Amino acid sequence: MILDSLIEDLQEKLSYGFKNPELIREALTHKSFVNENPDLNLRDNERFEFLGDAVLDLAISTYLIKTFPDLQEGELSRLKSMVVSEVSLSKIALEMDLGKYLLLGKGEEHTGGRKKDSLLANTLESIIAAIYLDGGIDQACDFIIKTFSWHIMTLTREGISLDYKTDLQEYCQARGLPLPVYKVLRETGPDHKKTFEIELSINGEVFGMGSGRSKKDAEQKAAKEALKHLTNNL
Repeated sequence: MILDSLIEDLQEKLSYGFKNPELIREALTHKSFVNENPDLNLRDNERFEFLGDAVLDLAISTYLIKTFPDLQEGELSRLKSMVVSEVSLSKIALEMDLGKYLLLGKGEEHTGGRKKDSLLANTLESIIAAIYLDGGIDQACDFIIKTFSWHIMTLTREGISLDYKTDLQEYCQARGLPLPVYKVLRETGPDHKKTFEIELSINGEVFGMGSGRSKKDAEQKAAKEALKHLTNNL
């Protein structure tokens, strides 16, 4: 079983002390260990993984809405999917050395389970669920934001495009091109649920089309298409 000293070390690393330590033990128990030790009557962490995924989704969505008030739904979804991807989760889990604390079966141990991306990502989600069950949604969200906020800012600083209209404008200015012109081709649907179709032209030539539930969203999509067209034809 996981030594109490390791549990104490992990809680310090998480900056969270469990009122019910059995929750963190379950979060760290892989199904391979359960299968190899049926006499111990343990539960693996797959149920916690399921719950942690939902809690993480809520916390990150809320954080992005508050942190990036000007982003449209499509851009928020794109950024969120990057933040909660297996690649991102496993990277964070590896930085926290979560593999060190896992209960693994011998077979999984011998095949490098402590460094497997999928296993590490699942473990991080399971820990989130354990914190949620032990301390509630506020404690879970505090842990998530503390753990993920730096990673989110890193993604945005590394050139992840979140504002295609600005990117396109800067592209045109840098090359002496006229600024893009956005034209509403049509509006469809009832007032409370309209869809806008936008045509984007530069110097009279159409470079992009976009549709969305707001003019801003449609313009962003048109700008994205225009950038793709222009950069592919350099």
